[in-house]
Amino acid sequence: MSTEPNSPPPPSPLASDAEVSAQEAETPKTPEELMQAACVRITELEAELEQMKDRWMRAEAETVNIRARSKREVDDARQYAVQSFAKDVVEAAENLRRGLEALPAPDEAEPEILSRLRTGFEGVERGFLTLLERHGVARQDPTGEPFDPNLHQAMAEQETVAHPPGTVVQAWTACWTLRGRLLRPAMVMVAKAPVAELPAGASPANVEKLDRTV
Repeated sequence: MSTEPNSPPPPSPLASDAEVSAQEAETPKTPEELMQAACVRITELEAELEQMKDRWMRAEAETVNIRARSKREVDDARQYAVQSFAKDVVEAAENLRRGLEALPAPDEAEPEILSRLRTGFEGVERGFLTLLERHGVARQDPTGEPFDPNLHQAMAEQETVAHPPGTVVQAWTACWTLRGRLLRPAMVMVAKAPVAELPAGASPANVEKLDRTV
């Protein structure tokens, strides 16, 4: 026996009268109502899909950030795990340099043993520095460079016209870095302009204030 194309399905024998009435009220009865209900449902599904897509993209972005952060932390831990040890090694290199500077200046009349000693220590220092550079530890002599508070520590100032103000005129120790990260700042003397060379109207108080900012 055939039924009408748009007729509602027969109610379940177990359904109550109220449920049957609700099903009959919710079931579209005309093609227009069917099309309207389908469009509403499609709109709802598209909205749900857009929400799920947004949540997925946010979760994917968070996952990428976590992976990048974890990789960066692992790389930093691997590259800078020896930072404390490198500081001690740098101290040994500085002591070796102090020992070389304590030797008398080269002289043709000096004893041969002193010449051999100096040559031997210089060879040891070159090999030591090469070994350190191989592992990312670098030494930089800042003499003649502009003062950089990120790399240098000013221990004194010197009035001079031979160098522009703010220039490192002498370095008592070198600047040491580990793969670009500061290990030990250089202890330096910084040039400042003599009072007589200051522009007209500059007072010693202003000079002192300027000095503290170097």
